[in-house]
Amino acid sequence: MRSPKEKIVDTKIINALKGLKISDRVLEAAKLINTDEEIQVFQEYANSVSIVRIGFNDHGPVHMRTVVRNGIIMMGLLRQAEIKTSLETEGVGNFEDSLIAVMFAGMLHDLGMSIGRQDHEIHSAYLAAPILDRLLSKIYPEGTPDCLWKRVMIRSMALEGIFGHMGNRVIHSLEAGVVQVADGCDMTKGRARISMALGQTPRAGDIHQYSANSIEGVQLSAGKEKPIRIDVLMSSEVGLFQVEEVLLAKIASSTAKPHIELYAQVQKEEAKRYL
Repeated sequence: MRSPKEKIVDTKIINALKGLKISDRVLEAAKLINTDEEIQVFQEYANSVSIVRIGFNDHGPVHMRTVVRNGIIMMGLLRQAEIKTSLETEGVGNFEDSLIAVMFAGMLHDLGMSIGRQDHEIHSAYLAAPILDRLLSKIYPEGTPDCLWKRVMIRSMALEGIFGHMGNRVIHSLEAGVVQVADGCDMTKGRARISMALGQTPRAGDIHQYSANSIEGVQLSAGKEKPIRIDVLMSSEVGLFQVEEVLLAKIASSTAKPHIELYAQVQKEEAKRYL
């Protein structure tokens, strides 16, 4: 069963989509992935492994939903700036196809944490594949124009986003680059809340916990020079670890980098521009 916090993020996802004025098909796709029981169980177990067994921060249903929402906002800002997605540029799909692929990738990208941290992006990809097949057959049922083409194309695009979200593998599509950055942007103190409350002895993921705990907020908005502006607000400088070692590293290797400007600010100090 979805927690109250998950339902809040689900509502934010739907509202973000409605703000883009897209078709009912995309809204139905979002509702489908938000309520799928297998995805829910995978996410909850992945979070248990991440927090309790390994000592890392949140890699569960709230995190993955937050990545979906971040991805939707970024996709909307790119469209607003008239930046075409890879599927649009290649003439094989439209904006909504790209958007659905980003949503699926965001919702499934950390399923591999149910197995372990190392190579979890690879594990996530093969765990996600049958789920993608099952749900895409509902979104594009038999009789829908180009249904097989849509399923294959969106599944492949989503798997690239999942496989490449860590920023340590070469990706080629703008959509996968959006997923990579959308994941990096979820680094607020809420992600460390449970693991820090457990009061465990020092473990491998502690720097992520303490650094994330100093991130007060991450704001995505239209930039003045680039389509996407990311503002990271921090309570202390320890949050710079998350900015420089996690988010900046992901942006640097992302296909979305040319479209992003990044700022970080500690309390009332002057914001530091990275990109």
